[in-house]
Amino acid sequence: MSAPMRIAIAGAGLIGRRHVELIDASPDCVLAGIADPSPAAKEFVQRRNTPWHADHREQLAQEKPDGFIIASPNALHLQMALDCAEAGVPALIEKPVTDTVAAAQRLCAAIRRSGVPMLVGHHRRHNPIIKAARETVATGRLGQLTAVVGLWLLKKPDDYFGVTWRREQGGGPLLINLIHDIDNLRFICGEITEVQALTSNMVRGFAVEDTAALLLRFANGALGTATVSDATPAPWSWELASGENSAYPKQHQPCYIFSGTQGSLSIPNMELWSYAQQPGWHMPLSRQTIASAALDPLAEQLRHFCAVIAGREQPLISAEDAMGTLAVVEAVSEAARTSQKISPGRIMEQAA
Repeated sequence: MSAPMRIAIAGAGLIGRRHVELIDASPDCVLAGIADPSPAAKEFVQRRNTPWHADHREQLAQEKPDGFIIASPNALHLQMALDCAEAGVPALIEKPVTDTVAAAQRLCAAIRRSGVPMLVGHHRRHNPIIKAARETVATGRLGQLTAVVGLWLLKKPDDYFGVTWRREQGGGPLLINLIHDIDNLRFICGEITEVQALTSNMVRGFAVEDTAALLLRFANGALGTATVSDATPAPWSWELASGENSAYPKQHQPCYIFSGTQGSLSIPNMELWSYAQQPGWHMPLSRQTIASAALDPLAEQLRHFCAVIAGREQPLISAEDAMGTLAVVEAVSEAARTSQKISPGRIMEQAA
C-alpha cells in the first residue's frame, strides 16, 4: 500500500478550511501545511499543530508536498500556479482558474512547457447529478437540444458585503457564483459561442452587479437563458436545490431545464418529461426520474486530485478547459457593457 499523498494548501479562508476537513477525512492524503499570512490563519494552523508559512514559496521549498491546493484570492492564482509548475508540484486551483483570460493563457503555456498536471476546482463536475445530466444530453435521450434555462436566485445576507472586495468589480455573482453554473452548462450542453447580457446594481448600488440576465447560443444550435440575482429570497439556485452543501437548507426545486425535440430534463431533481405515445400539446406527458448516486463532489474531487498526482487519471477539468468558462464570464461582462453580442472565442483571441 502506497503512502498517503502530502497535500499543502495556500489560503485558510472558508474554502481552504473545507479542504482541510476533506484531507483530514481522506484515506488518500494528509495535510502537509498551510500558507496564509493572515493572523487568523496563523492561529487556526497553530491550533492544529500543522506547519504554517506566511508565503507559499517558502512552503513549497520547505515542505516539498506531493500536491498543492490553491485556495487563495483569485488575483493570486496565476503566480501561485506558476510557482507550482516551476517546482514540479501538481496543483488543484480553485475556480476561477485565474482572474482574467489573459492570465489563464499565461498559465496554460507554463503548464504545457512544464508538463506538470493541474486540475481546476469546478467541483460540481464531480457531482453524479451533473454527470448523469451530461450523459442524458450526450446520448440523445432529449433528441436535438433546443432550449436551456439556468437560474441562480437567492439572497445573500447584509453582512456578506462587509468584506470590501465583495462590493467591487469582480466580487459579484457573475464571477463568484454564476461561473459555476456557466461551467455546468458548458459541461452538459457543449460550448457557448455567443452571449448577450444586461446587468444591474439597482438593489444595493455597489460598483458590482447584483442582478444579470443572459442570452446564450451554444455550438450545437441550442439557445439558452441564465438569470442571476443575489438580492432575492428564492429557492432556484444550485446551492439550495441540490443539497450538495448541508450549510444551505435544501429546497425541492429545479434550477436548470434542458429541452430537446424528444424530451426535457429538470435539474437537480432529474425529472425527464416526454410523450409516451403520439407527441403533441393535447397529449399526456410522462414523467420519469433518472437515478444518480449520492456522492460528495468535493471529496470525489480530492480523490481525483490524488489520482492525478499519481498519474492514474487525467484532470477532469484542465486549466485550458476552465479558461473556456472564464471566457464566457468575461464575454458576459463585455456584452453588458457594450450592449453587443460577444463571442467567448473572440475574448480568448484578444487576450492572446
